[in-house]
Amino acid sequence: MVVLMTSHLVGLSEIATMLGVSRQRAGQLVRDYDDFPPPVAELASGRIWETTAVEAWAKAHPVRPPGRPTGESGQREES
Repeated sequence: MVVLMTSHLVGLSEIATMLGVSRQRAGQLVRDYDDFPPPVAELASGRIWETTAVEAWAKAHPVRPPGRPTGESGQREES
């Protein structure tokens, strides 16, 4: 009998996918935000987090797209 379970744990690559950012940017977010959820374990392959905790954090901290903000026309704003 095979039992399939939905994963409740995510690593840095999955966090990057969830947030729509690169793996490197996800690592920065984990490191730079004091309120980012702590990992539940550290494996030989890296740290893992609870999916629901990361989702809750992401909802409270929308990630801006990279680069300088643009005006309504999509053109770069003048300083």
